[in-house]
Amino acid sequence: MEKVGYDYGVLCNELTRLSKLYPFLGIQTIGQSVLGKCIPAIGIGHGPRKLHYNASFHANEWITTPLIMQFLADISLAYARGIAWRGYHVGRLLAESTLWIVPMVNPDGVDLVLKGVTPNHPYGDLLLNWNEGSSDFHNWKANVRGVDLNDQFPAHWEEEAARRGQLGPGARDFGGEAPLTEPETIAMAYFTQAHSFELVMALHTQGQEIYWNYRDYEPEASEAYAARLARVSGYKAVKLTGSDAGYKDWFIQQFRKPGFTIEVGFGVNPLPSEMFPALYEEIVPILLEGLEL
Repeated sequence: MEKVGYDYGVLCNELTRLSKLYPFLGIQTIGQSVLGKCIPAIGIGHGPRKLHYNASFHANEWITTPLIMQFLADISLAYARGIAWRGYHVGRLLAESTLWIVPMVNPDGVDLVLKGVTPNHPYGDLLLNWNEGSSDFHNWKANVRGVDLNDQFPAHWEEEAARRGQLGPGARDFGGEAPLTEPETIAMAYFTQAHSFELVMALHTQGQEIYWNYRDYEPEASEAYAARLARVSGYKAVKLTGSDAGYKDWFIQQFRKPGFTIEVGFGVNPLPSEMFPALYEEIVPILLEGLEL
């Protein structure tokens, strides 16, 4: 699977390939990006317990998309063959649970990081202005309207906006004029509400940390779950304070169920594609153990 420059087109091609190989995958569209790209979700398993993993909320953390797609490919192969994978009985796990993956929450932003402002880009002049005149977008986290999608959720949004102090569109930290103004976050909120997930994980980079709490709204089991994820991965479970308005925050506050932000790898974003094999070895135990929680 291509890892370098894993843009929206590569994602769509990979989903087409996997859907032909594994007809048991349920692929649907949960909404569209600002530029009209369909945001796909993939379901695997047939169990009553519904779980959700997502990736690439932040554009310059795009490597989380091929990581989660490689996981989908590998677990699909094990499921199709009826075999264990890395010590986990995949057939049993996916008989008990259904896993829904959204591999690229922010497709416009990912394409901007990887391709820059392409000719006739509808937001081209604005983006260059918001990026302080630079055509180098490799540090861009936001969507194509300069809104940080992981500062967009109605979980003490006003406090996060005040803390960030970012008054307008830019590469990062602007949470919009109000919560849930962006089509990508609206899609994620509706999708989450529709499925009644028992647990969610959002993949980000970097830090090798697991954030598991939110203002004491989390259920009692969350800390123990985070300890299990830390144990299998070597990551550090961190009780986070001074952060609001993220997807995980909103999920915990809204549903009082376990939610986790997984900060994959260690280094400077965007993490280089050469790190992919090592990052994959780090994240697979977390994603598999999540199905056991």
